[in-house]
Amino acid sequence: MRLDNRVALVTGGARGIGRAIGRRLAEQGAAVVIADIDRAGAEVAAKELEVAGWKALGYCLDVSNSGQVSVAMRSIVQALGSIDILVNNAGIVGEEHPVHEMSDEQWHRMMDVNLHAVFYCSRAVLPTMLSRKWGRIVNISSVAGKEGVPNIADYAASKAGVIGFTKCLAKEVARYGITVNCVTPGLTDDTEMARSFTPDQRASKVAKVPMARMATPEEVAAVALFLASEEASFVTGAIYDVTGGRSDY
Repeated sequence: MRLDNRVALVTGGARGIGRAIGRRLAEQGAAVVIADIDRAGAEVAAKELEVAGWKALGYCLDVSNSGQVSVAMRSIVQALGSIDILVNNAGIVGEEHPVHEMSDEQWHRMMDVNLHAVFYCSRAVLPTMLSRKWGRIVNISSVAGKEGVPNIADYAASKAGVIGFTKCLAKEVARYGITVNCVTPGLTDDTEMARSFTPDQRASKVAKVPMARMATPEEVAAVALFLASEEASFVTGAIYDVTGGRSDY
């Protein structure tokens, strides 16, 4: 699944799933831009790839800011020549509240980062992909967007929106050599959500997984790598669960 001469942009790439995806893409020859609102984290992640002998760039980006996204995409294309692969991974989790106690601010912030940013970044890279008649967009959603989870309606709704957006955009651009797919991880270790669990919460959630453990970021990254490659050339509009059997539809 070599990606030589491809340029990949991974949002939320400083840690967790995004960091693992960036590494897998770089291993296969892509020049990788690690974009994150955490400038230092993005630069450290990119430096690790460079030390390993791969081409990488750290970039500070607030994906919820449409103007910043547009400027960033132009800057990256100018510096590296193209953006062939976009991995929309940046996301947040919020406090748990029932809907009747959820604030406007919490709801809108979740949508801005988890859903609107996917639109902003995809819109910004499409002109380059369309002109080259080749592109890969991989959106990282969540099984919560398929199943619904009490007290995180904002998060689940934002992730369900990513799934719907994926299916629509895939149909729009399929004839132009661009594929758009979605990965829906379940419980994944070394993520913001997993780190927030108490030991009892962790045990309770793992008990619902047939494989009796959390996924690793590397296991999610393996699916993203496939979808970014030539091997997935006839796959588009698809939703790939990485849940250890928790979700099977």
